[in-house]
Amino acid sequence: MTPTPGEHPTRTESNDPGKLSRTVKAVRSGFRRYPKAIYESIRHTPDVREDIDVPETLLQLSPHELAIMWLGHGSVAAQVHDITIAVDPVLSRRIGMRMGNKTIGLPRLAPPPVPPSSLLGTDLLLITHAHFDHLDRPTLSQMASNETRVIVPRKCRRLIPAGFAEVIELGSNDSLEHKGLRIRTIEPNHWGARSVFDRNRGVNAYLIESDNQRVLFAGDTAHTEVFAGLTEIDIAVLGIGAYDPWEHMHATPEQAWAMFKAIDARYLLPVHHSTFELSD
Repeated sequence: MTPTPGEHPTRTESNDPGKLSRTVKAVRSGFRRYPKAIYESIRHTPDVREDIDVPETLLQLSPHELAIMWLGHGSVAAQVHDITIAVDPVLSRRIGMRMGNKTIGLPRLAPPPVPPSSLLGTDLLLITHAHFDHLDRPTLSQMASNETRVIVPRKCRRLIPAGFAEVIELGSNDSLEHKGLRIRTIEPNHWGARSVFDRNRGVNAYLIESDNQRVLFAGDTAHTEVFAGLTEIDIAVLGIGAYDPWEHMHATPEQAWAMFKAIDARYLLPVHHSTFELSD
């Protein structure tokens, strides 16, 4: 996600000759988009959801051994074997900081396809990183359930609202098991800061394995070789991100396709598009 004004990716090397140029472009891009979004955030009343036709999301997934449903941007609902999974669910009409009953930030380009309540009872909730377009506290608050186990990158536990069964932090190349599923983390080429003041949060991609299925949820990443060589992947969920000025931290469609071809995967699900205006 494009960070708040003044926030810069920490993974860019300080001796990178293109860093200054990218910073200038990022600032210009932010000033083009953020002032209008902030003004509209303050001026407009909170959004309501009564107009949304509510599908029974988890019930639609449940008859299948492997099923994935894209919910806009980087948000995905999935079923692997008999475990339901939500990845980076962001189902608010705006993303950004909360001030009272308002969210100050960017609006969706289209309404959310489902309300957070349609994901109640999810077995696993996976958060890839702390950016507002991937960790949306209003959405998570409405999903909170003692049936749901949450997995987050390091230093992200306290960002998760109360009410979930358990919140577990995993660092890079960590793993755990959940009801027969094996969950392994891979560090993508991205960064995880929530704001300009907390640059040390982690960022994870997740490889999910059952006895018969393997699914990669890459989250946000620039072009990287860390996924190359993964074998027998049934579905790779890759962001097709953005072009200028964030190509150094989000893969373009062409780069996402190249990463997919480097993975031994049957199918590609492209996400992180058509939902928020995050680049020029």
